[in-house]
Amino acid sequence: MQNLFHSKWRLLPINLVFLQVKYKIMPEEKEKSKQKKIKSLIQLVIFVGIGVFFIWLSLRGMTSDDYSKIKEVLIGINNPQSWMFIILSMLIGACAHFVRALRNIVMIEPLGYKVRKSMGFFSVMVCYLGNLGLPRAGEVLRCVFLQRYEKVPFEKSLGTVVAERAFDLVCWLVLFMIVIIVNTTLLSNIILDESTQLTLGVWLRQKGASLLTNYKMFIALALLVVLFFVIYKTKNKWSKIAFFEKVKNFFIGIWQGLISIKDLKRPWLFVFYTLLMWFLYFLGTYTCFFAFDFLQHLGPAPAFTVLILSTVAYMVAQGGLGAYPWMVAQVLLLYGVAKEAGLAAGWIGWLGQTVMIIVVTMVALAIASFMKPKEDKMMQE
Repeated sequence: MQNLFHSKWRLLPINLVFLQVKYKIMPEEKEKSKQKKIKSLIQLVIFVGIGVFFIWLSLRGMTSDDYSKIKEVLIGINNPQSWMFIILSMLIGACAHFVRALRNIVMIEPLGYKVRKSMGFFSVMVCYLGNLGLPRAGEVLRCVFLQRYEKVPFEKSLGTVVAERAFDLVCWLVLFMIVIIVNTTLLSNIILDESTQLTLGVWLRQKGASLLTNYKMFIALALLVVLFFVIYKTKNKWSKIAFFEKVKNFFIGIWQGLISIKDLKRPWLFVFYTLLMWFLYFLGTYTCFFAFDFLQHLGPAPAFTVLILSTVAYMVAQGGLGAYPWMVAQVLLLYGVAKEAGLAAGWIGWLGQTVMIIVVTMVALAIASFMKPKEDKMMQE
C-alpha cells in the first residue's frame, strides 16, 4: 500500500506535465482549425463572388429586347433534336471524365496500387462535385475516397493529383497557343476603337515598333536582369518568406509533375488517354453546337476555341459560375454570334455539364455504398 502511494506521488509530476501540454496544445489545434475554416470560407466567398461578378458583367447594359432574344433562343431549343444533342454532349463529357480516371490509374500503378476502374471513375466524379461546392475541396475528397475504398494512402494519391494538374496545365498552354495560331487573322481584325477603326493587329504592330525604339524598355530589361541576379544570390533569405516559398514550390510541383511521366509503367498509354480525354472534351463542346440553329454552321475550329478559352472560367470562378457563359459569349462574338445568343448557349452548356456531374456523382456514390473496400492494398503481382 505504501509502495502504491509512493508510486502515485512519483507519477504526479509526469501527470501534471501531460495535462499542461494537453491543455496547451488543444487551444492551438482549435485555433488552427478555426483559421482553416475561416480561410476556406474566405476562398468560397471570393470564388462565388467572382462568379456573381461575371453574371453582373454578362447582364450589364442588356435591354428588354436582349432578354427577349435570350428567351427566343431558349424556346428554340425546346425540341427533341436539340435535347438529343444536349444530352449527347453530357454523355460525352461523362466519358471524358472516365478517361481521366483511367489515366489516373496509370499514374497510381508505379506506387504499387491497383485501383478498380469503377472506383477510379467514382473518385473523379466526387472530385468534380466537391469543386462545385468549395475551392479545391474536390481534390481532397478524391484522395479520401481512394484511401477509403482502394487503400491508396492519401498523400500518395494527392501527389498523383498534383502531377496530373501540372501536366494538364502544360497541355492547356500548348492548346492555347494553337488557338492563337489558328485564329491569328480573326483576332487581328478585332476592332478596338470604333471611331478610328483601329484593329488589334494594327495596334500590336504599332506597339511592337514603338517598343523597339523605346530606351525605357531596355532599361527595364536591364533592371529585371539585375533583379533576378540579386534574388538568385540571396535566395536563402528569400526562401524564408512564405509567399516566395509557395511560388517556388508551385513551379517545382509543375516540373515534378512533368518529369513523373518517366516513372510510369505505361507512358504511351498515359499519353493516349490524355489525347483521348481532350478530344472528348472538344467533341462534347462541338456536339452541343448542333443544339442551336445559330451555331450549327460554325464548324469545329470555333468549338475548339470555345473549349480552350472557356476553360479559364473554371480557373477563376467557383465551378465556372457566371464566368463560363460570359466567356462563351465573348468568344462567339468573334464569329459573328450576337452576345445574347452566346450567353444563352453558354448557360445551357454550363447547366448541362453541371447537371451531369451532380447526377452521375449521386449514382456513383449510391453504387459505391454497395461495394466493399479492398482488403489487400498492394497490387497483386
